[in-house]
Amino acid sequence: MEWNEQERVRLERHLYLIGLGLAGMAFLAVRLLPLELLARLQSPCMFHAITGFYCPGCGGTRAVVVLAKGNGLLSFCYHPIVLYFAALYIWFMASHTIGKLTRGKWDIGMRYRNAYLWMALWLVALNFVVKNVMLAAFDLDILQLLDAHNPI
Repeated sequence: MEWNEQERVRLERHLYLIGLGLAGMAFLAVRLLPLELLARLQSPCMFHAITGFYCPGCGGTRAVVVLAKGNGLLSFCYHPIVLYFAALYIWFMASHTIGKLTRGKWDIGMRYRNAYLWMALWLVALNFVVKNVMLAAFDLDILQLLDAHNPI
């Protein structure tokens, strides 16, 4: 789908406002809830409990917690989509903030592209396949290994 310039600008303005809201909510969550509590609040994955395999989202909460603690590599190992979206979020918000602060003199704002969503879909699918192939073919439970060596 092609976006005309006016639609793209409007979409990016809305995404920027949503991003500011997310930053505010994340700030409040970190200030009000210890990360250890967030890690304990995660509910068990029903897909994993029933099938023994991981769902496409398994590892996401742990990835958020370890990324919040500053460990990007471990976050990527738990679930790459978290680090991917964190990088996109920082790039988008920083570039648009610079544009707004300079009143458009430095219009370096990251432009919305559907390709970012397609890349996210591929990352989730690849993560799903790798974790479950390792589990089924080699009896190697990646998330269990990560948990054993890196308690949250």
